[in-house]
Amino acid sequence: MRDVLERRAVLLHEHADTREEAIRRCGRLLVETGAVAEPYVEAMLERERSISTYVGEGVAIPHGVDREAILRDAICVVRFPDGVDWDGEHVTLCVGIAARGDGHIALLAELAEILLDPGRARALREASEVETVMKELS
Repeated sequence: MRDVLERRAVLLHEHADTREEAIRRCGRLLVETGAVAEPYVEAMLERERSISTYVGEGVAIPHGVDREAILRDAICVVRFPDGVDWDGEHVTLCVGIAARGDGHIALLAELAEILLDPGRARALREASEVETVMKELS
């Protein structure tokens, strides 16, 4: 996981009024770090319209299906301390994924394993330092 997560792709003190804003923030971060082209942000929103990316424990994993817009496999971690209403669920942590081919399946499986550990999931949701996120996701 560490090879697809850069320190600059971790933001821990963000704010979003809506689920769409939160997804846009994740997508923009992937654009800013050079992982995806601009159209991927809209692809993330389209994906969310078809099925929620909320996975439980206050975590959502937004991702798109526009493989042509993906320049390299990457993830970003965006924490919203005040939380975001995610269709009735309270989300404080978004892990955005961009993966070419079937790479997203492996990333989702690895993330699921980490998030199924209540202690690690809590550490990620409550992280106030980038190094904590890097440690928990490595």
